[in-house]
Amino acid sequence: MKKIVKPAKDWKKALSQEEFTVLREKHTEPAFSGKLLHNKEKGIYYCRACGNPLFKSESKFDSGSGWLSFSDIVMQESIELNTDFSHGMTRIEALCAKCGSHLGHVFEDGPKPNGKRYCINSLALDFKKQ
Repeated sequence: MKKIVKPAKDWKKALSQEEFTVLREKHTEPAFSGKLLHNKEKGIYYCRACGNPLFKSESKFDSGSGWLSFSDIVMQESIELNTDFSHGMTRIEALCAKCGSHLGHVFEDGPKPNGKRYCINSLALDFKKQ
């Protein structure tokens, strides 16, 4: 996959202020505020910054956490994982493998078969109905 590298000023032009704050500055949107949180349509969720396919609607589930939750990714190459030591805790950060944008975090309390919960900011995603 060809990586996309842009200076911050170019990302600021391409994204809204809220999207830039989440995707490029690694902030988190408020719980239960995401426009895609209650989306039940079938389709694919893409990185808002670069259009990289990330999640299928079939892997979305309601975790009750207040953020979108997915049990699996479209393909292994879609997401990179990074250890995140921010806020006095250790978590696994999920990043778009194509553009490096912050998506959210991965936890080990998801459903079977893999037990993963990709906890993702709605502002980090676009959805295309199938």
